[in-house]
Amino acid sequence: MLISDLLAQNARLYPDDVALVELRPSKGFRKTITWREFDERANRVSNALIDHGIKKGDKVIHLMMNSIDWLVAYFGIIRTGAWTVPLNFRFTSSEIKYCVDIAEARLIVFGEEFRERVEIIRNELPTIGKYIFVGQDAPAWAEPFENVVASGSTRTLSVKIAPDDMCGLYFTSGTTGAPKPIVLTQANMEFACTVEQKHHYQARDDNFILIPPLYHTGAKMHWFGSLLTGGRAVILTEISPKTILETVDKERGTIVWLLVPWAQDILVALDRGELKLSDYDLSCWRLMHIGAQPVPPSLVRRWKQYFPQMQYDTNYGLSESTGPGCIHLGIENEHKVGAIGKAGYGWQVRIVDDRGNDVPQGVNGEIIVRGTGVMREYYKNPEKTAETIKDGWLYTGDIARMDEDGFIWLTDRKKDIIITGGENIFPVELEEVLCRHPKVCDAAVIGIPDERLGEIAAAVIEPKPGVTLAEQEILDFCAQHLSHFKRPRRIFFGKIPRNPTGKIEKPKLREKYHTKL
Repeated sequence: MLISDLLAQNARLYPDDVALVELRPSKGFRKTITWREFDERANRVSNALIDHGIKKGDKVIHLMMNSIDWLVAYFGIIRTGAWTVPLNFRFTSSEIKYCVDIAEARLIVFGEEFRERVEIIRNELPTIGKYIFVGQDAPAWAEPFENVVASGSTRTLSVKIAPDDMCGLYFTSGTTGAPKPIVLTQANMEFACTVEQKHHYQARDDNFILIPPLYHTGAKMHWFGSLLTGGRAVILTEISPKTILETVDKERGTIVWLLVPWAQDILVALDRGELKLSDYDLSCWRLMHIGAQPVPPSLVRRWKQYFPQMQYDTNYGLSESTGPGCIHLGIENEHKVGAIGKAGYGWQVRIVDDRGNDVPQGVNGEIIVRGTGVMREYYKNPEKTAETIKDGWLYTGDIARMDEDGFIWLTDRKKDIIITGGENIFPVELEEVLCRHPKVCDAAVIGIPDERLGEIAAAVIEPKPGVTLAEQEILDFCAQHLSHFKRPRRIFFGKIPRNPTGKIEKPKLREKYHTKL
């Protein structure tokens, strides 16, 4: 069943049940929408877009902050048979133009936060015929979203859409260069719903607290488990340890997907006494899961000290695999914390060498995956597509090893491996060790040029708030836990930049700290 049909089904089965709650705690804002209202509002957007000339196969830029209307617009677009093109809210005007040009998009739906960025490039976007503005005081050159909704019919469109039809153009987060456009199909989306529900046992009485950005495949595909079962979700638009715990308490949240920095922030606030668990009723919170990046086992162990009865899980995935779940730890495998898991529901996984041959157990190789979630292609880039998908297998570029029990342990990105004096150093391994230091909040390891060894490992350390941390303390700690050749040769102190999905932006670190050599 197509995901837009799932929305219609929920509207029939649970018309008056709340589907989504949107919260902005600092403003006392709380908005709800039922499944019937959600479905009807999406139909209104679809019919209005058709009236504006949008047809099957067209591309529509979708540039909004998280909200109920983000999802309304999303379903409204795909019901026309057009492709939705969700963009990273951090993209600059030039990056937005880059995406519009590649997509040859015909229409932009954008939030008030992006008014200035869009206006700067408006005269440089010849393919765009219509601008739809979500927010207050629409500019003269854009139509207000509420006018679009009001003008559209609630009738169901008769556009014929098949599972193999393309429906999404997703630009990667760009941590390793210019964002790459990934084509996803209706079947990819449907499969993501099933994978999420199978992994986390989502039921109709679950309440998913949705925090990460919806433009990314991660958050939306995790919510797809709620879509499949008709469960409620809460869109929390303000992120802090306090708002997360308050939201779980007041909204009776059962599942929360956190990024590593958010989980760290909660632990730091609890450690410092800024938050007290006794102030909240969190008995409803059954599952905390993390993805999008390697998770330090030390973080999970600390988490379980505060929440010993809570289930924990981690998922591995990438935009090219329609988001999370191609590799999955499983809530029953907490004894393997640190591993990313085994093949997810409906997925196959191998670890191979540079020739595509399986490597022996315990040997590092590249993760490749196969399943219905593998993207159709890199848009307009057949060479990169052929390089990445071979005989149905998606080559992820991530390096890992498999242990004696079949669990996969992520080692690093293939392109992030540091080769120092002929020895391979895997930054993720060093980062996990550094994060165990009681004074370290976050850590990143990069390679920097070295005349004698080619390159050496440099650690960027972000201390916990309010503590004093000296370079020698880090060096002494590494001497206790790392082989000599693996130890970082340079130590820098500073903020660790992460993108909206929590991944360390290592190109920024390289650019910044190479200049300090």
